[in-house]
Amino acid sequence: MGYQRSGGRSRRGGNRMRRKRYCAFCVDKKEIDYKDYEMLRRYVTEFGRIKARRQTGTCAKHQRSLAIAIKRARHLALLPFVVE
Repeated sequence: MGYQRSGGRSRRGGNRMRRKRYCAFCVDKKEIDYKDYEMLRRYVTEFGRIKARRQTGTCAKHQRSLAIAIKRARHLALLPFVVE
């Protein structure tokens, strides 16, 4: 009565190969700056929440500094806390 997996396919179907995401900050050697709100906006959802590492592909080191930069930009009113 349980599902059996066959040939590496998931329950949802599909047999896609995922491409490895690389940290954009490690590859380009870019600095994370809280004043660059247009760059920070790419790492925030439409509701104003910080996107997860799984979605953005950033490494753990840069995700931590990215979260701090987003929080600083929010306090300086460069980014909204929530979107109405």
